[in-house]
Amino acid sequence: MVVRARLSPERIVDAAVAVADQGGLAQVSMRNVGRELGVEAMSLYHHVSDKDSLLDAMVDWIFARIELPTVDDEWRAGMARRADSAREVLSAHPWALGLVESRRTPGPALLTHHNAVLGCLRRNGFSVELASHTFSAIDSYVYGFVLTEMNLPFSESADDFVGEFTEAMPMELYPHLAELGAAIMESGYRFADEYRYGLDLVLDSIAERFAVS
Repeated sequence: MVVRARLSPERIVDAAVAVADQGGLAQVSMRNVGRELGVEAMSLYHHVSDKDSLLDAMVDWIFARIELPTVDDEWRAGMARRADSAREVLSAHPWALGLVESRRTPGPALLTHHNAVLGCLRRNGFSVELASHTFSAIDSYVYGFVLTEMNLPFSESADDFVGEFTEAMPMELYPHLAELGAAIMESGYRFADEYRYGLDLVLDSIAERFAVS
């Protein structure tokens, strides 16, 4: 009884997130989560029905941490702030990117999140159709950027990687790549700096579509 009293669905989800952060999503099991909490796996079933429910709750945990547009936001400011927050949260929990797109049972935080994003667009005059396209385009960009950023073969600076790459490349066969490599090495290039430029391109395109809708 003492063990059950100190367990809660929230503590179990927090522990599952900690397990995933440490070893990846494949390490999330009732046994490993129980070990993280210092209890037997069977104790968890008094609060979480099964592993699928736990994974669904982890998705909700992620969406609860992404900043949402407010009722007073102009659409572009609201979308940019939400995109920035989503990038930050997903980057901090690399396992989340695949999980959030794979679950079929949305929780209250996910539903609140999606409703708030669509609500911001609709309040600002977007049609239902354009709001849907906008939501999809922004998420595709943010998720794709985070995925690329997590898998790059370098961290902050690309100089060493690009230098090795261009030195080994027959430059006469790939002159445009060689040209780009030289420019990168001269500029102190960081892939992270591409994020804002790319997001602005997406938002500029949406603004053009919105203006003629």
